[in-house]
Order: sequence, then C-alpha cells, then structure tokens
Amino acid sequence: MDKQGLGAGQGLHARVLDSLGPAITAGEYPVGSVLRTDELEERFDVSRSVIREAIRVLESMNLVASRRRVGVTVLPADEWNVYDPRVIRWRLAGPDRPRQLRSLTVLRSAVEPAAAGLAALRATPEQCAELTEHALGMVATSRGQQLDAYLVHDIAFHRVILRASGNEMFARLGDVVAEVLTGRTHHHVMFTDPDPAAVTLHVRVAEAVRERDAARAEALTREIAAGAMAELDILAP
Repeated sequence: MDKQGLGAGQGLHARVLDSLGPAITAGEYPVGSVLRTDELEERFDVSRSVIREAIRVLESMNLVASRRRVGVTVLPADEWNVYDPRVIRWRLAGPDRPRQLRSLTVLRSAVEPAAAGLAALRATPEQCAELTEHALGMVATSRGQQLDAYLVHDIAFHRVILRASGNEMFARLGDVVAEVLTGRTHHHVMFTDPDPAAVTLHVRVAEAVRERDAARAEALTREIAAGAMAELDILAP
C-alpha cells in the first residue's frame, strides 16, 4: 500500500488529476511537452504510484501518451477524447470556453431533436411521467434565482429524452449534455433566471412525447437548441 494509505492515495490522485487535466486542456503544457514523473512527485508531494495512476487516467483520455525513452508527452487536441465528461468540464473551465460551448451546443442541436422524435414513439409510461415531473420542476425553480435547483431538473429532463429514444448511442450522451448544462450554470453563461420561453418549450416537449407526436417533439426540441445558441451569442460571444 502507498505510504499515504488507500483512501488518502485516491484523494491525492484526484488532486493531481484535477490540476494536470485543466492545465493540459488550457494549453499550459504545449503539444509535445514532457511530463516527468520525478518532477511531478516533487511538485505535488505524492508517491510515484499516485502520479502513475493520474497519468494512466490522462492516457485513457488521450491527453498524454507514454513513449519509451521519451516519457509522458502531451498530445494535440485533435487526439483528445472530447466526449469524456471530465475533458469537457476542464475545457469549459478554461480560456476556450465560448468555442467549446458552441461546439457542444451544435452537437446537442444535431442529436437531441432526433432523440425527442424517437422518444415520442418509444418512451415508456414511466419515462413520460419522468419528463412531465422534471418539466414541472423546471417551471417551479425557474424564478427567484434558483439556478442550481433548476439545473437538477434540466439535466434529468434531457437524460430522459436521450434514454427514452431507445438508441444506446444517444443515451450515452447523457453525461456530455449534463456537463454542458452544468458548465453553463457554474460559469454564469445563463441568465439569472432561465428564459421563460425555453421553460415552456420543455413542458410542451413533455406533452408531445406523452401524446406520441414525434414531429412536434422534434420541432420543439429544435427550438430549445436554437434558443440555447442564441443565449450564447449574448452571454459568450
């Protein structure tokens, strides 16, 4: 066992990862930079096994690669696993936030309307009830600067849409959408209170899914995506 102990080692590994990951995605380590294990040990005051575990996770995201006789080198952005929720979180925390938000919102615009159309055809009664519950939760928390409470329902609503589509590829994007919505809220790329029109659209999507109206569910979700892009034009130009 490491000198720090198992639980402490896991905490230290997370601390190292949460320092190196944002630094790499923010460009503080240029492409081709070499991360030396001994230097990282000294910098973070942790054991070699902790550094190795953090590097292993960064390798799984394709942020770095271990090369024989070279060491751990930083990879170019076009090789990163840009769908990894932690990579998304780190990039949204960095200087490239506006462009990253746009890229992710375009992705949502392409996927979520199709998912909503499929959900209208395939959602179970339980999923329809979940959609209605979270849409009404969004209404209830959309005033009085309750953005954190609103976020919980917003994330849950979009997860249900993606899952109810019956398409496992769409469903796996739930974590991606959750990070986008969380990043918008935590980095203040949201109005103090959500746009009432957007809130109403979520309620209407839930109704369309419940009524098995695929065309309307898809069209309304496309409106939600267009509204999100319009907000970015104002808040993250």
